[in-house]
Amino acid sequence: MNRKRLTTGLGLAALLAVLLAGCSSTSLPAHEKNLSSQTMSEEAQASEHAERQNLSGEAEQAQAGQSSEQEELGAEPGLESDQAEMGQNSAQEGEEAQLEAEADQAGDQPIVGIAKKRELPEGFVYADEVLEHAFYDIRYYSEYNFVGEQIDGYHAPFAILSVQAAKALKKAEQELEPLGYSLLIYDAYRPQKAVEHFKKWAADEQDVKMKEEFYPDIDKKNVFKLGYLSQRSGHSRGSTVDLTLADQVTGEPLDMGGIHDFLGEISAHDAAGLTEAQAKNRLLLKEMMMAAGFKPYNKEWWHYTLNYEPYPKKYFDFDVE
Repeated sequence: MNRKRLTTGLGLAALLAVLLAGCSSTSLPAHEKNLSSQTMSEEAQASEHAERQNLSGEAEQAQAGQSSEQEELGAEPGLESDQAEMGQNSAQEGEEAQLEAEADQAGDQPIVGIAKKRELPEGFVYADEVLEHAFYDIRYYSEYNFVGEQIDGYHAPFAILSVQAAKALKKAEQELEPLGYSLLIYDAYRPQKAVEHFKKWAADEQDVKMKEEFYPDIDKKNVFKLGYLSQRSGHSRGSTVDLTLADQVTGEPLDMGGIHDFLGEISAHDAAGLTEAQAKNRLLLKEMMMAAGFKPYNKEWWHYTLNYEPYPKKYFDFDVE
């Protein structure tokens, strides 16, 4: 397009120069003709120069426009990149805020379950993997016991027993099922370190925070002498269990006329002052446990030991976990 305009402009200038030269040659002297030709030649050169300048200016404008276009196009990806980066940052901040909120919410919720460590010695099992309908309230894992704190060696609320004791307890469970009752287990295997914890507690006469509820009528320093605690517990042999009867549907324990681990005369099987219903409930538990192969302990209505225990002289100290 620009080349056509240049060619056309040059042609017109040349034609004009020829016409003027022709006219001048008829009426002007020779020296004036030469001057006129020179003048027209200069005008043609000027016109050609002007056209070239115009063409050059248009080319520069076009180039400038193209450069501006390129700059704009170049700026858009940069803008998009910035916007994308801002979007990513915003999304990341949103995710972090959500995770923090979930963590806070989780911190307000109670623990629903604890995984078993599964490092039991050979011959031991978790009771809940043998019994189908039993309930559990492992008191020594909590602070609700005669000591008033979690007991050494209890790192999880599980009942652990020798295989033989667990199988025998299964028989009792099956006999109770038609009656609408289940077993509620308070303690089973007990590490020897827990017994050592009891010894330290008994020696500390200043610590009586649980006296009113668990041993109101005795001096704690006498708990071993009176037979409520033992220097070496049958629980540590793995075939002794503390338990009661509970409603099969609700898990509510039957009224036995006294709480588990109460250190006093009311805990004996033949204690005076029991109601007929309480005495009947204790008798039912005793009969079911004896029929399943366990023997009772006369001072504690909840305490039963397997008759033919597999480790009668061995005391274990692995943790409940």
